[in-house]
Amino acid sequence: MTLKEKLIILSDSAKYDASCSSSGSTRSNKDGVGSVAYSGICHSFSSDGRCISLLKILMTNSCIFDCKYCINRKSNNVKRAIFTPEEICEITMNFYKRNYIEGLFLSSGIIKSADYTMERLIETLYLLRSKYHFNGYIHVKAIPGASEYLLKKLGRLADRISANIELPTDSSLKLLAPDKNNDNISKIMKSVKENKSRNFAPAGQSTQMIIGATHETDLDILSKSESLYNRYDLKRVFYSAYIPVNKDKLLPSLSLPPLTREHRLYQADWLLRFYNYQVDNLLDKNNPNFNVLIDPKADWALRHLNEFPKEINKSSYYDLLKIPGIGPKSAKKIILARRVFKIEFNDLKKMGISLKRAKYFITCNGKYFAASSIFNKNFIEKNLVLEDKASINSTGRQLCLFNE
Repeated sequence: MTLKEKLIILSDSAKYDASCSSSGSTRSNKDGVGSVAYSGICHSFSSDGRCISLLKILMTNSCIFDCKYCINRKSNNVKRAIFTPEEICEITMNFYKRNYIEGLFLSSGIIKSADYTMERLIETLYLLRSKYHFNGYIHVKAIPGASEYLLKKLGRLADRISANIELPTDSSLKLLAPDKNNDNISKIMKSVKENKSRNFAPAGQSTQMIIGATHETDLDILSKSESLYNRYDLKRVFYSAYIPVNKDKLLPSLSLPPLTREHRLYQADWLLRFYNYQVDNLLDKNNPNFNVLIDPKADWALRHLNEFPKEINKSSYYDLLKIPGIGPKSAKKIILARRVFKIEFNDLKKMGISLKRAKYFITCNGKYFAASSIFNKNFIEKNLVLEDKASINSTGRQLCLFNE
């Protein structure tokens, strides 16, 4: 099999892994190529708004596991391939020098054993760093069940490590991925947290959950995410809408992936990490799932209209964050500006703050944007649903993942 044929197979096999993102690494560049200091990798957006790319491949799509949802499970009759460490280095360097990529996301099926697979991943990264002097970003998937010693070696070579928990509950994991053990995944996360430093996985760790393959509610999923953030200091939890690539009686029959649900979870996750929300602020046993017609922040505001409208010139920073359409940057602009003058609606527009959603929940100097009679739930909800619908593209994903 030629290198090109392997690349086609192993890049296609890697497309279902969503947990590739980067930020925060401080790896210095000393007489090598590539830089990670100011950018992240993967087809996503960096902290400064740039679209960035990476080579995203599997070392091999052969696997000794038989996870029901995975296209690469051992019982599937798919074409298999495996890269040698040298081949991965060759492809990475060639793509980098042609400016196709800025780094590497490397994962793998499990061959022979967890330790054997980790050793080959480590060999690959060691060659890239030492022989080819590649100082660009490397995100690698750790293999659950591998030894602590190997994990520490891997962490000294990679910028970010991820270990996917796949499913939010132990019972679901046992049902669809009986070969996997949640304790092995937790051990990786705990070790990365305890060893994280400038020289060990400086960009931290992330994980991924599959959405819609099992019965869990949004409350179950987000509660798991909140627990992971608190316990292991994760950078990101990625949510991957279940894609029906296999036929199995234990899997749901879906014609399309639940992309809108995936997106609502991303929006809620953003609220947890940057807006000072907690899961029990957003969902409860009586409302265990998000409203697919409207974003979680706006939905929360509609359920708490007694807290609105908020006066722009008096509200605290955290109260401003509760207003749909106003995020951390906008809230800081407002607080700085009102030290100098009383803010009016036109001033908010000049600051670049969108009033499409915020106008229904605020006053400026005691004045509501429209007639006071319009401040009612039905009117506001109808307009917010229309606004949200306009921002959703044909696939069900919102055009901007990180709306305020």
